[in-house]
Amino acid sequence: MIWIKSSYSGDNGGNCLEIAPGFPGLVPVRDSKAPEGPAVVFGRSVWDSFVRSL
Repeated sequence: MIWIKSSYSGDNGGNCLEIAPGFPGLVPVRDSKAPEGPAVVFGRSVWDSFVRSL
């Protein structure tokens, strides 16, 4: 699985989320500081709503 983080994230080890593209209708999300930890999976519409609210 390939994980990506925002191009707005710096390389200073800050608080970042990563997403894994390629899952139709789903958006897996994980904490970049804990890549071996669990991932949370959101439905695409829920994720889109969350991003728009930011």
